[in-house]
Amino acid sequence: MKFALLGIFAASGLALGVAVSHSAAEEAPAENASPIYGVTIPEGYRDWKFIAPAQEAPPLDELRAVLGNDIAVDAYKKGILPFPDGSILVKLAYKRKQSTEFAPATVPGAPTTVQVMFKDSKKYPDSHGWGFGRFVDGKPVDIAQHQTCLSCHISNVKDHDYVFTRYAP
Repeated sequence: MKFALLGIFAASGLALGVAVSHSAAEEAPAENASPIYGVTIPEGYRDWKFIAPAQEAPPLDELRAVLGNDIAVDAYKKGILPFPDGSILVKLAYKRKQSTEFAPATVPGAPTTVQVMFKDSKKYPDSHGWGFGRFVDGKPVDIAQHQTCLSCHISNVKDHDYVFTRYAP
């Protein structure tokens, strides 16, 4: 009986220790997290579903592709607004360049940024539920650039849950 109780206390202590260390690890800022929001580039995002393309006019002069995780894609397909928590959108941006194989075509050139929007209404209540990240070469850009994210989305797409991209059929 004493051994059984000792085993239960040991297992309980071990489980508590794992839970405490796990929650502390979740609170620690990631090495490559965006300032302000703590957003990181999601693993496996290149395998996510395509949402829509975009072309940015000069001076940026970029081609962009927006990808979404399953939660975001499902919300788009069902027309759900606001987007549910857990929705993640990733925008891949590239300099435009003329195709060397087909003169009328414009193709992606050098990559410029990876931009991430992550919906978590509890974590980001002051930014309408969205966390933002902008990355160059896998590293987050400075705080000044992240300070512009929310104001641009509020000014332009408030009625679409602060998301610019529409689903391309």
